[in-house]
Formats: sequence, structure tokens, C-alpha cells
Amino acid sequence: MQSRQFQSAAQNSAAAFALSLVMLLGGALAAPQFDRLQAIAASRYGEAGSSAVRAWRAMLRDAETEPDDQKLKRVNDFFNRRLRFIDDVEVWGEADYWATPLETLGRGAGDCEDFSIAKYVTLKALGIPEERMRLIYVRAQLGGPYSRLTQAHMVLGYYSTPNDEPVVLDNLISEIRPAATRTDLFPIFSFNAQGLWVGGGNTPAASPTERLSRWRDVLNRMREEGIE
Repeated sequence: MQSRQFQSAAQNSAAAFALSLVMLLGGALAAPQFDRLQAIAASRYGEAGSSAVRAWRAMLRDAETEPDDQKLKRVNDFFNRRLRFIDDVEVWGEADYWATPLETLGRGAGDCEDFSIAKYVTLKALGIPEERMRLIYVRAQLGGPYSRLTQAHMVLGYYSTPNDEPVVLDNLISEIRPAATRTDLFPIFSFNAQGLWVGGGNTPAASPTERLSRWRDVLNRMREEGIE
């Protein structure tokens, strides 16, 4: 994800695509209320869901005192190994559904947005500041460097400082790599609870708005489940 790729990816339809999908960006998330989450998981998903939440809780406990780079690896590995990648239509019966971490763990499956949201929420619970993380929409090149086949994809970026090059947490490639080495990804926009950035700019292109979005919807559902 080099700077010239960021610039080209932000042009024309890319910017419109970004602004049409991400609307309200609000509300910091506190640590999950695991007793509540455990009860909801058992009720909705049975023992498999309850077991997944126990594993999530144990992973958070084990990672609590680790340095940030180890937290990133532990969280990335946890979700990449535990979840199956399945399209929203098959899991939820909808073309595009952004699931909460509880929903994703309960089903044991999700798509790229679900992987990325779960990692974002978990790292936030481990004390990683939201300003160091962005959910990044990209066009992912499939089939090698000469392929023209691409698809919409979401990854999680971690920034040591706001102006640093991020590293990428991805469900397609489990190794966490610097963005510049991910030449298969062409960024369109990124966002977190504070703002929206087009391409790879360091200055937010938009402030949080009051329009509804899938992001607002998933934040509300997380609060109802006990992630406040």
C-alpha cells in the first residue's frame, strides 16, 4: 500500500464508494462484559458459542500484559484460526451484514468485515488506542501480480504513530506485514471511531456524521450485547 497507490485508489468512483458505505463513526468501546456475553452466547448459539466466548476471554486475559506487537499477533492468529471465511449470504442471508464479534464467534464464521471488526474490538479491549487503528477498505488483487481480477476487501491497519506506515492484519494472509509490502492491496478509504480518510492520507477527509450506516448498526448491537 504505497503512497502512490493510495492516491490513485482515492480517485473518482472510489471516493464515492467510500462515502456511500461509511456514515456514522462514533462512540468509543469499553471492555466487553464477558459474563453477559457468555450468557447471550449460550442462549443463542449453545455450547459451541459459549465455548468460543470462553476462548476469547482467555485469550484477552493471556495477552493483557504483552507488548503491542505481541497483542497484534495473538489477536490476528486467534480469529484467523478460529473462524471460517463464509460469505454473508450463506451466514446471514443478507448481501452485506457487519457482524459483532459475539455473532461472528457464535457462528464460527464470517467475511472480511467480520474478521476485521472482531480484531479491532479485541485490540481496543486490550488497551490499543482507537486512533492507532483503522478499518481499511481495499481492492484486493487475486491470482498473482499480473492478474486483473480484484475484489472488495477489508483489513485492519495498526499505526505505531498517526503518520507511520501501518501494518496490516488480514484474513487472506495470516502474517502481519507492513502496508508497503502488500502490493496486492489498493486502498480506497479507512475509518475508525474518530474519522474517515480517503486513500492513505493522514488528514481526515470527513468528520463523523449523523447518517445511519452499517458501522453505526454494529456499534449499537455491540452495546446491546455488553460491549459498551
